[in-house]
Amino acid sequence: MNKKLLLNTKNVKFDDLLKICIKYFGHPRIKGSHHIFKTPWQGDPRINIQKAGKMAKPYQVKIVIEALKKIGVDYESI
Repeated sequence: MNKKLLLNTKNVKFDDLLKICIKYFGHPRIKGSHHIFKTPWQGDPRINIQKAGKMAKPYQVKIVIEALKKIGVDYESI
């Protein structure tokens, strides 16, 4: 993964986003193509990611960024 990975939400590989989510939220529950992560809070932002080809869906990258901010992670340095 390169630095500043999440700054361009349209250019994030699914595998890179998955690694970030696993690092900060633990291993997902997988239902079909959806990778669903537990968070330490109830409600939004909920982390549910899925592939769009090799890439992550941009709106899901934005949700992960919101969740990282909520737990105090400087996502710009990821």
